[in-house]
Amino acid sequence: MLNRLGRRYFCTAAPQPWLFVGLGNPGNKYKGTRHNVGFEMIDVFANSQGIEMSTVHCKAIFGQGPLAAYYKLPLNRVLVFHDDMNLPCGVLRLHPNGGHGCHNGVKSVMYHFRGNREFPRLRIGIGRPPGQMDPKAFLLQKFNATAQGRIDAALQEGVDILKVLLSEGLAESARRFNSEQKYKHMRLETTMAT
Repeated sequence: MLNRLGRRYFCTAAPQPWLFVGLGNPGNKYKGTRHNVGFEMIDVFANSQGIEMSTVHCKAIFGQGPLAAYYKLPLNRVLVFHDDMNLPCGVLRLHPNGGHGCHNGVKSVMYHFRGNREFPRLRIGIGRPPGQMDPKAFLLQKFNATAQGRIDAALQEGVDILKVLLSEGLAESARRFNSEQKYKHMRLETTMAT
């Protein structure tokens, strides 16, 4: 379906369904890498809802909720989860739209949406590469124990905000969630500076 699309999840608990898309690289070689946190967000959310991610379709793995899934949705109902090096590790941001931020997977999604960028995204902070490290090599590394702990906590926060999104809508969940994450970001910067 979409280039670099690995997993998708049709959520039909809301009056209008959402399509949740997690970006990453398929295969065990990439499991647990920074670049695959979009996949991990899908898995953690699906698990929280009791949905097994086992069906393979169109080179993607997806799970389907208890109601019928819709394939034709307006772009503002397609939420893309992806890694973001511009956010500290474990900090999340929920946005109604935006650019690609040099993320090749998001560029690919935009290309397949005919250049349209009016789809929401959940950015998952993975931090920046240390020193002069090649960003591509950094993306394909696994997290150390400290960073993995931050990511695990962030994914649980992501599950919580997705539940709010489904019940209260994007605008309210983004307002509430981004305020909380802003303070988390400031706390992390203060901790790292000392």
